[in-house]
Amino acid sequence: MSIDATAAPTERPTSYTRGPDERVNKVTSIPFAIAHLLPLLAIFTGVSRTAIVLFMVTFWGRIFFITAGYHRYFSHRAYKLARVPQFLMAFGGTMAAQKGPLWWAGHHREHHRTSDTEADIHSPLRGFWWSHAGWILCDKYKDTPYDRIKDFAKYPELRFLNRHDWIGPWALGITCFLIGGWSGLLIGFFASTVACWHATFLVNSLAHVMGRRRFATEDTSRNSAIIAVLTMGEGWHNNHHYYQASARQGFYWWEWDPSYYILRGLATVGIVKDLKVPSEQVKASNRIKEGAFDIGIFRSHWVRASEAVRASSGSFGDRLHDGAAHAAGAVKATRESLGERVHDGAAHAAEAISERREALADKRDELGESFAQRRDQLEDVVAHTLESAEELARASRLAQRQAHLGTEN
Repeated sequence: MSIDATAAPTERPTSYTRGPDERVNKVTSIPFAIAHLLPLLAIFTGVSRTAIVLFMVTFWGRIFFITAGYHRYFSHRAYKLARVPQFLMAFGGTMAAQKGPLWWAGHHREHHRTSDTEADIHSPLRGFWWSHAGWILCDKYKDTPYDRIKDFAKYPELRFLNRHDWIGPWALGITCFLIGGWSGLLIGFFASTVACWHATFLVNSLAHVMGRRRFATEDTSRNSAIIAVLTMGEGWHNNHHYYQASARQGFYWWEWDPSYYILRGLATVGIVKDLKVPSEQVKASNRIKEGAFDIGIFRSHWVRASEAVRASSGSFGDRLHDGAAHAAGAVKATRESLGERVHDGAAHAAEAISERREALADKRDELGESFAQRRDQLEDVVAHTLESAEELARASRLAQRQAHLGTEN
Protein backbone atom coordinates (compact mmCIF):
# COMPACT_ATOMS: atom_id res chain seq x y z
CA MET A 1 0.00 0.00 0.00
CA SER A 2 1.46 3.36 -1.04
CA ILE A 3 0.40 6.97 -0.95
CA ASP A 4 1.43 9.58 -3.50
CA ALA A 5 2.72 12.44 -1.36
CA THR A 6 2.34 14.91 -4.21
CA ALA A 7 -1.32 14.19 -4.90
CA ALA A 8 -3.88 16.73 -3.81
CA PRO A 9 -5.94 15.55 -0.82
CA THR A 10 -9.56 14.79 -1.52
CA GLU A 11 -10.73 16.32 1.74
CA ARG A 12 -9.02 18.03 4.63
CA PRO A 13 -10.06 17.27 8.18
CA THR A 14 -11.49 20.36 9.81
CA SER A 15 -13.01 21.31 13.09
CA TYR A 16 -16.67 20.39 13.12
CA THR A 17 -18.23 23.82 13.28
CA ARG A 18 -21.93 24.67 13.07
CA GLY A 19 -23.62 27.02 10.64
CA PRO A 20 -25.98 29.93 11.42
CA ASP A 21 -29.01 27.64 10.99
CA GLU A 22 -27.58 25.26 13.58
CA ARG A 23 -28.27 27.42 16.59
CA VAL A 24 -30.78 26.67 19.33
CA ASN A 25 -34.06 28.44 18.64
CA LYS A 26 -34.74 29.98 22.04
CA VAL A 27 -38.42 30.65 21.32
CA THR A 28 -39.40 27.17 20.11
CA SER A 29 -37.27 25.64 22.89
CA ILE A 30 -39.40 27.21 25.64
CA PRO A 31 -41.65 24.12 26.06
CA PHE A 32 -38.52 21.98 26.42
CA ALA A 33 -37.27 24.24 29.21
CA ILE A 34 -40.66 24.44 30.95
CA ALA A 35 -40.96 20.64 30.98
CA HIS A 36 -37.76 20.52 33.04
CA LEU A 37 -39.15 23.00 35.59
CA LEU A 38 -42.68 21.67 36.05
CA PRO A 39 -41.69 18.64 38.20
CA LEU A 40 -40.39 21.13 40.79
CA LEU A 41 -44.00 22.07 41.53
CA ALA A 42 -44.25 18.72 43.29
CA ILE A 43 -42.94 20.49 46.41
CA PHE A 44 -46.46 21.94 46.65
CA THR A 45 -48.43 18.86 45.61
CA GLY A 46 -46.29 16.23 47.28
CA VAL A 47 -45.21 12.97 45.66
CA SER A 48 -47.70 10.16 46.09
CA ARG A 49 -46.99 6.45 45.83
CA THR A 50 -49.21 6.36 42.76
CA ALA A 51 -47.07 9.07 41.12
CA ILE A 52 -43.91 7.03 41.76
CA VAL A 53 -45.49 3.95 40.20
CA LEU A 54 -46.61 6.03 37.23
CA PHE A 55 -43.07 7.39 36.87
CA MET A 56 -41.58 3.90 36.71
CA VAL A 57 -44.20 2.52 34.33
CA THR A 58 -44.15 5.46 31.93
CA PHE A 59 -40.35 5.74 31.99
CA TRP A 60 -39.53 2.11 31.23
CA GLY A 61 -42.51 1.70 28.93
CA ARG A 62 -41.53 4.64 26.77
CA ILE A 63 -37.86 3.68 26.81
CA PHE A 64 -38.90 0.36 25.30
CA PHE A 65 -40.99 2.00 22.57
CA ILE A 66 -38.05 4.24 21.66
CA THR A 67 -35.34 1.57 21.76
CA ALA A 68 -37.25 -1.35 20.29
CA GLY A 69 -39.63 0.70 18.13
CA TYR A 70 -38.20 3.99 16.92
CA HIS A 71 -34.64 2.69 16.88
CA ARG A 72 -34.36 -1.02 16.17
CA TYR A 73 -37.53 -1.32 14.09
CA PHE A 74 -38.19 1.94 12.24
CA SER A 75 -34.55 3.05 11.92
CA HIS A 76 -32.87 -0.32 11.24
CA ARG A 77 -35.61 -2.83 10.35
CA ALA A 78 -34.05 -5.36 12.72
CA TYR A 79 -37.27 -7.40 12.79
CA LYS A 80 -40.72 -7.47 11.19
CA LEU A 81 -44.15 -6.46 12.45
CA ALA A 82 -47.62 -6.71 11.00
CA ARG A 83 -49.39 -3.45 10.30
CA VAL A 84 -51.39 -3.17 13.54
CA PRO A 85 -48.43 -3.91 15.87
CA GLN A 86 -46.39 -1.52 13.75
CA PHE A 87 -48.91 1.25 14.36
CA LEU A 88 -49.01 0.51 18.09
CA MET A 89 -45.22 0.58 18.29
CA ALA A 90 -45.20 3.95 16.53
CA PHE A 91 -47.94 5.38 18.76
CA GLY A 92 -46.10 4.20 21.88
CA GLY A 93 -43.00 5.98 20.65
CA THR A 94 -44.85 9.27 20.17
CA MET A 95 -45.80 9.19 23.88
CA ALA A 96 -42.12 9.83 24.67
CA ALA A 97 -42.44 13.34 23.14
CA GLN A 98 -39.48 12.79 20.82
CA LYS A 99 -41.40 13.76 17.69
CA GLY A 100 -42.84 11.34 15.17
CA PRO A 101 -41.49 7.92 14.12
CA LEU A 102 -40.61 9.03 10.58
CA TRP A 103 -38.78 12.14 11.83
CA TRP A 104 -36.85 10.15 14.44
CA ALA A 105 -35.91 7.23 12.21
CA GLY A 106 -35.12 9.36 9.17
CA HIS A 107 -32.64 11.52 11.05
CA HIS A 108 -31.15 8.49 12.76
CA ARG A 109 -30.46 6.82 9.42
CA GLU A 110 -28.73 10.01 8.30
CA HIS A 111 -26.59 9.88 11.46
CA HIS A 112 -25.40 6.38 10.64
CA ARG A 113 -24.64 7.34 7.05
CA THR A 114 -22.28 10.13 8.17
CA SER A 115 -21.43 9.13 11.74
CA ASP A 116 -18.73 11.29 13.37
CA THR A 117 -17.90 13.15 10.18
CA GLU A 118 -18.48 16.84 9.58
CA ALA A 119 -21.85 15.96 8.00
CA ASP A 120 -23.07 14.06 11.08
CA ILE A 121 -26.09 15.87 12.51
CA HIS A 122 -25.20 15.13 16.14
CA SER A 123 -21.57 14.10 16.54
CA PRO A 124 -19.95 14.99 19.90
CA LEU A 125 -17.04 16.29 17.80
CA ARG A 126 -19.31 19.28 17.19
CA GLY A 127 -19.86 19.75 20.92
CA PHE A 128 -21.17 17.51 23.69
CA TRP A 129 -24.31 19.60 24.38
CA TRP A 130 -25.01 19.80 20.65
CA SER A 131 -24.97 16.01 20.31
CA HIS A 132 -27.04 15.61 23.47
CA ALA A 133 -29.92 17.97 22.75
CA GLY A 134 -28.84 21.08 20.83
CA TRP A 135 -29.38 19.60 17.38
CA ILE A 136 -33.03 18.83 18.23
CA LEU A 137 -33.68 22.40 19.36
CA CYS A 138 -32.40 24.15 16.21
CA ASP A 139 -34.43 24.88 13.09
CA LYS A 140 -32.28 23.03 10.56
CA TYR A 141 -33.50 19.55 11.51
CA LYS A 142 -37.12 20.31 12.36
CA ASP A 143 -38.48 18.76 9.15
CA THR A 144 -38.83 15.05 8.47
CA PRO A 145 -36.31 13.68 5.93
CA TYR A 146 -38.86 11.62 4.02
CA ASP A 147 -36.28 10.64 1.41
CA ARG A 148 -34.49 8.63 4.11
CA ILE A 149 -37.58 6.81 5.35
CA LYS A 150 -39.56 6.00 2.19
CA ASP A 151 -40.10 2.38 3.25
CA PHE A 152 -42.29 3.48 6.18
CA ALA A 153 -43.54 6.79 4.81
CA LYS A 154 -45.76 4.83 2.42
CA TYR A 155 -48.11 3.99 5.32
CA PRO A 156 -50.75 6.74 5.77
CA GLU A 157 -51.29 5.92 9.45
CA LEU A 158 -47.60 6.48 10.16
CA ARG A 159 -47.63 9.77 8.26
CA PHE A 160 -50.66 10.78 10.36
CA LEU A 161 -48.84 10.02 13.62
CA ASN A 162 -45.77 11.83 12.36
CA ARG A 163 -47.79 14.98 11.56
CA HIS A 164 -49.76 14.82 14.81
CA ASP A 165 -47.04 13.66 17.17
CA TRP A 166 -48.65 15.64 20.01
CA ILE A 167 -51.51 13.13 20.37
CA GLY A 168 -49.44 10.52 22.20
CA PRO A 169 -47.92 12.81 24.87
CA TRP A 170 -51.23 14.57 25.52
CA ALA A 171 -53.07 11.25 25.86
CA LEU A 172 -50.48 9.95 28.32
CA GLY A 173 -50.37 13.21 30.28
CA ILE A 174 -54.15 13.28 30.71
CA THR A 175 -54.13 9.61 31.72
CA CYS A 176 -51.48 10.27 34.39
CA PHE A 177 -53.55 13.18 35.73
CA LEU A 178 -56.74 11.10 35.87
CA ILE A 179 -54.94 8.30 37.71
CA GLY A 180 -52.65 10.24 40.04
CA GLY A 181 -53.93 13.83 40.13
CA TRP A 182 -51.47 16.72 40.01
CA SER A 183 -48.71 14.60 41.52
CA GLY A 184 -49.30 11.97 38.86
CA LEU A 185 -49.06 14.60 36.13
CA LEU A 186 -45.94 16.32 37.47
CA ILE A 187 -43.99 13.21 38.42
CA GLY A 188 -45.66 10.41 36.49
CA PHE A 189 -45.62 12.33 33.23
CA PHE A 190 -43.35 15.39 33.18
CA ALA A 191 -40.52 14.08 35.37
CA SER A 192 -40.67 10.75 33.57
CA THR A 193 -40.59 12.51 30.18
CA VAL A 194 -37.50 14.53 31.10
CA ALA A 195 -35.75 11.41 32.42
CA CYS A 196 -36.67 9.54 29.24
CA TRP A 197 -35.32 12.37 27.10
CA HIS A 198 -31.92 12.48 28.72
CA ALA A 199 -31.54 8.72 28.97
CA THR A 200 -32.15 8.53 25.21
CA PHE A 201 -29.93 11.53 24.44
CA LEU A 202 -27.02 9.93 26.31
CA VAL A 203 -26.73 7.39 23.49
CA ASN A 204 -25.97 10.19 21.01
CA SER A 205 -23.59 12.05 23.30
CA LEU A 206 -21.97 10.07 26.12
CA ALA A 207 -21.95 6.74 24.25
CA HIS A 208 -19.52 8.33 21.77
CA VAL A 209 -17.29 9.62 24.58
CA MET A 210 -17.37 7.18 27.52
CA GLY A 211 -16.92 3.42 27.44
CA ARG A 212 -14.92 0.73 25.67
CA ARG A 213 -14.57 -0.23 22.04
CA ARG A 214 -14.67 -3.89 21.07
CA PHE A 215 -14.96 -3.46 17.30
CA ALA A 216 -13.11 -1.18 14.90
CA THR A 217 -15.71 1.11 13.33
CA GLU A 218 -15.49 4.35 11.35
CA ASP A 219 -16.95 6.35 14.25
CA THR A 220 -16.26 6.86 17.97
CA SER A 221 -19.05 4.67 19.36
CA ARG A 222 -18.43 2.93 22.69
CA ASN A 223 -20.00 0.25 24.86
CA SER A 224 -21.26 1.45 28.25
CA ALA A 225 -22.96 -0.79 30.81
CA ILE A 226 -24.29 2.28 32.66
CA ILE A 227 -26.06 3.64 29.59
CA ALA A 228 -27.29 0.13 28.78
CA VAL A 229 -29.04 -0.08 32.16
CA LEU A 230 -30.67 3.34 31.70
CA THR A 231 -31.86 2.60 28.16
CA MET A 232 -32.78 -1.08 28.26
CA GLY A 233 -29.78 -2.18 26.22
CA GLU A 234 -28.92 0.78 23.99
CA GLY A 235 -25.62 1.37 25.77
CA TRP A 236 -23.84 -1.32 23.75
CA HIS A 237 -23.34 1.34 21.15
CA ASN A 238 -20.11 0.11 19.63
CA ASN A 239 -21.78 -3.27 19.06
CA HIS A 240 -24.64 -1.47 17.36
CA HIS A 241 -22.51 0.70 15.08
CA TYR A 242 -20.55 -2.38 14.07
CA TYR A 243 -23.65 -4.44 13.17
CA GLN A 244 -26.56 -2.04 12.85
CA ALA A 245 -29.14 -4.53 11.58
CA SER A 246 -29.12 -6.56 14.80
CA ALA A 247 -32.19 -6.56 17.04
CA ARG A 248 -29.85 -7.64 19.82
CA GLN A 249 -27.36 -4.98 20.87
CA GLY A 250 -25.96 -6.85 23.86
CA PHE A 251 -24.09 -9.48 21.87
CA TYR A 252 -23.33 -11.71 24.87
CA TRP A 253 -25.37 -12.99 27.81
CA TRP A 254 -23.62 -10.65 30.26
CA GLU A 255 -24.54 -7.56 28.21
CA TRP A 256 -27.86 -6.36 29.64
CA ASP A 257 -30.40 -5.89 26.83
CA PRO A 258 -34.01 -6.16 28.10
CA SER A 259 -35.40 -4.58 24.92
CA TYR A 260 -34.17 -7.65 23.07
CA TYR A 261 -35.51 -10.01 25.75
CA ILE A 262 -38.99 -8.51 25.35
CA LEU A 263 -38.74 -8.76 21.57
CA ARG A 264 -37.79 -12.43 21.95
CA GLY A 265 -40.87 -12.92 24.10
CA LEU A 266 -43.06 -11.22 21.49
CA ALA A 267 -41.48 -13.44 18.85
CA THR A 268 -42.50 -16.59 20.73
CA VAL A 269 -46.18 -15.56 20.48
CA GLY A 270 -45.89 -14.58 16.81
CA ILE A 271 -46.12 -10.78 17.12
CA VAL A 272 -42.47 -10.17 16.17
CA LYS A 273 -40.94 -12.04 13.24
CA ASP A 274 -37.50 -12.48 11.71
CA LEU A 275 -35.40 -11.12 14.56
CA LYS A 276 -31.93 -10.39 13.20
CA VAL A 277 -28.94 -11.24 15.40
CA PRO A 278 -25.20 -11.34 14.64
CA SER A 279 -23.59 -14.64 13.70
CA GLU A 280 -20.60 -16.01 15.56
CA GLN A 281 -18.43 -15.05 12.58
CA VAL A 282 -19.63 -11.44 12.77
CA LYS A 283 -18.96 -11.26 16.51
CA ALA A 284 -15.47 -12.70 16.07
CA SER A 285 -14.44 -10.33 13.28
CA ASN A 286 -12.99 -6.82 13.27
CA ARG A 287 -11.91 -6.84 16.90
CA ILE A 288 -9.50 -4.15 17.98
CA LYS A 289 -7.63 -6.39 20.40
CA GLU A 290 -6.90 -8.79 17.54
CA GLY A 291 -5.30 -6.11 15.42
CA ALA A 292 -8.16 -4.47 13.53
CA PHE A 293 -7.16 -0.89 12.75
CA ASP A 294 -9.39 1.54 14.69
CA ILE A 295 -10.02 4.12 11.99
CA GLY A 296 -12.81 5.87 13.92
CA ILE A 297 -10.67 6.89 16.89
CA PHE A 298 -7.69 7.58 14.63
CA ARG A 299 -9.75 10.00 12.52
CA SER A 300 -11.18 11.79 15.56
CA HIS A 301 -7.67 12.42 16.93
CA TRP A 302 -6.47 13.79 13.61
CA VAL A 303 -9.46 16.11 13.38
CA ARG A 304 -8.69 17.52 16.83
CA ALA A 305 -5.02 17.90 15.86
CA SER A 306 -5.99 19.85 12.75
CA GLU A 307 -8.27 22.07 14.82
CA ALA A 308 -5.40 22.78 17.23
CA VAL A 309 -3.13 23.76 14.33
CA ARG A 310 -5.72 26.19 13.00
CA ALA A 311 -6.26 27.70 16.44
CA SER A 312 -2.53 28.12 17.04
CA SER A 313 -2.16 29.86 13.68
CA GLY A 314 -4.75 32.43 14.64
CA SER A 315 -3.32 33.01 18.11
CA PHE A 316 0.21 33.39 16.69
CA GLY A 317 -0.93 36.17 14.36
CA ASP A 318 -2.82 37.86 17.18
CA ARG A 319 0.26 37.86 19.43
CA LEU A 320 2.41 39.45 16.75
CA HIS A 321 -0.24 42.11 16.08
CA ASP A 322 -0.61 42.88 19.77
CA GLY A 323 3.17 43.22 20.11
CA ALA A 324 3.32 45.75 17.28
CA ALA A 325 0.43 47.72 18.75
CA HIS A 326 2.11 47.73 22.16
CA ALA A 327 5.33 49.09 20.63
CA ALA A 328 3.43 51.88 18.90
CA GLY A 329 1.74 52.80 22.18
CA ALA A 330 5.07 52.91 23.95
CA VAL A 331 6.44 55.32 21.34
CA LYS A 332 3.51 57.65 21.74
CA ALA A 333 3.75 57.62 25.53
CA THR A 334 7.47 58.35 25.39
CA ARG A 335 7.00 61.35 23.16
CA GLU A 336 4.31 62.83 25.38
CA SER A 337 6.36 62.37 28.54
CA LEU A 338 9.46 64.03 27.17
CA GLY A 339 7.60 67.14 26.07
CA GLU A 340 9.02 70.05 24.15
CA ARG A 341 12.42 70.15 25.91
CA VAL A 342 13.76 67.25 23.96
CA HIS A 343 11.28 67.37 21.15
CA ASP A 344 13.85 66.98 18.41
CA GLY A 345 15.60 64.05 20.09
CA ALA A 346 12.31 62.37 20.82
CA ALA A 347 11.17 62.86 17.26
CA HIS A 348 14.38 61.25 16.01
CA ALA A 349 13.98 58.35 18.45
CA ALA A 350 10.32 57.98 17.52
CA GLU A 351 11.23 57.87 13.87
CA ALA A 352 13.79 55.15 14.53
CA ILE A 353 11.31 53.16 16.60
CA SER A 354 8.67 53.62 13.90
CA GLU A 355 11.05 52.21 11.33
CA ARG A 356 11.75 49.32 13.66
CA ARG A 357 8.02 48.75 14.10
CA GLU A 358 7.55 48.61 10.34
CA ALA A 359 10.37 46.11 10.11
CA LEU A 360 8.72 44.03 12.81
CA ALA A 361 5.43 44.22 10.96
CA ASP A 362 7.11 42.96 7.80
CA LYS A 363 8.72 40.18 9.81
CA ARG A 364 5.34 39.38 11.33
CA ASP A 365 3.74 39.07 7.90
CA GLU A 366 6.64 36.90 6.73
CA LEU A 367 6.36 34.63 9.74
CA GLY A 368 2.59 34.48 9.42
CA GLU A 369 2.85 33.48 5.77
CA SER A 370 5.49 30.86 6.61
CA PHE A 371 3.30 29.51 9.42
CA ALA A 372 0.29 29.32 7.11
CA GLN A 373 2.32 27.42 4.52
CA ARG A 374 3.52 24.96 7.14
CA ARG A 375 -0.04 24.57 8.42
CA ASP A 376 -1.27 23.79 4.91
CA GLN A 377 1.53 21.29 4.45
CA LEU A 378 0.62 19.63 7.75
CA GLU A 379 -3.04 19.46 6.74
CA ASP A 380 -2.00 17.81 3.47
CA VAL A 381 -0.06 15.23 5.46
CA VAL A 382 -3.08 14.71 7.72
CA ALA A 383 -5.38 14.21 4.74
CA HIS A 384 -3.01 11.72 3.10
CA THR A 385 -2.54 9.95 6.43
CA LEU A 386 -6.30 9.58 6.81
CA GLU A 387 -6.57 8.14 3.30
CA SER A 388 -3.80 5.70 4.13
CA ALA A 389 -5.45 4.84 7.46
CA GLU A 390 -8.77 4.14 5.77
CA GLU A 391 -7.03 1.80 3.33
CA LEU A 392 -5.36 0.09 6.27
CA ALA A 393 -8.70 -0.27 8.07
CA ARG A 394 -10.31 -1.86 5.00
CA ALA A 395 -7.38 -4.23 4.56
CA SER A 396 -7.51 -5.13 8.26
CA ARG A 397 -11.23 -5.93 8.10
CA LEU A 398 -10.76 -8.04 4.97
CA ALA A 399 -7.84 -9.97 6.51
CA GLN A 400 -9.86 -10.74 9.64
CA ARG A 401 -12.85 -11.95 7.62
CA GLN A 402 -10.64 -14.19 5.50
CA ALA A 403 -8.91 -15.55 8.59
CA HIS A 404 -12.20 -16.46 10.25
CA LEU A 405 -13.54 -18.01 7.05
CA GLY A 406 -10.36 -20.09 6.81
CA THR A 407 -10.78 -21.23 10.43
CA GLU A 408 -14.39 -22.27 9.82
CA ASN A 409 -13.46 -24.19 6.65
